[in-house]
Amino acid sequence: MKLTILKPLALGLATAMTLIIGTSFTAEAAKRGKYTEIDVKDGGSVAGKVVFEGEVPTDAIEKIKITKNNDVCGDGDREVVWVDVKEGALRGAFVFIDKIKEGKSWQKPEMGTYLVNQKDCRFNPWAQVVRPGPIIIRNSDAGVLHNINARELIGVEKGRVVKKTLFNFGQPDPGDINDKIKPRRSSYIGINCEAHNFMFGFIMAPTHPYAVVVGEDGSFSIDNLPPGKYTLKAWHPRYGIKKSKITVEAKEAMEVNFAFSDAQ
Repeated sequence: MKLTILKPLALGLATAMTLIIGTSFTAEAAKRGKYTEIDVKDGGSVAGKVVFEGEVPTDAIEKIKITKNNDVCGDGDREVVWVDVKEGALRGAFVFIDKIKEGKSWQKPEMGTYLVNQKDCRFNPWAQVVRPGPIIIRNSDAGVLHNINARELIGVEKGRVVKKTLFNFGQPDPGDINDKIKPRRSSYIGINCEAHNFMFGFIMAPTHPYAVVVGEDGSFSIDNLPPGKYTLKAWHPRYGIKKSKITVEAKEAMEVNFAFSDAQ
């Protein structure tokens, strides 16, 4: 009798939990929003720089000893640059329009598809913007086992980050693996190699193409924006989010700069 009673109860609880979890994920996914590609007429643009103010922190560069695959990865210490500042420019930051619902079309990446390349025991590029969907994970290091772990960073906007694994697999031989970047709740993604504790990188996978990685001089430019009011944001993986309210006028260019500091 106990089994007869408890089995349906367990099934009921499992079903309920599935519904709750499913509903939660659906609600969170909805927050990422829908995006419609249109023919933008009389678009405007926004450009500027991301800079760093004040003293660069002493732990801006972390030195991690290379203990394996030295013939490919190198000898001594690997310098992992968490805060990359050159002549006042803060590199490795992303700038994007928040929650835009319609606008220009996505352009195909230069190589025809998005790529994370593991070469010389580094992720190349360190930071990139990709369209959610197919991506190639490449191991260019002969004789080296890499194990890429991609995690969706949930809660970046609130400053309380929870990491959810998107994919995690070993890649023992040189070659490509086709996978997908499909975040459900956040556009922010961190990557690392489980086989080499000095390999890190970052990806942003927004629902729209109005996002860029800043240049070597900290500069950015976002063009072909439909006229209107927006929130422009800058994201640095260590320092979080800065934002600015902007109004884009037809055929006009505007300038917005962001400043980060270790004291913020």
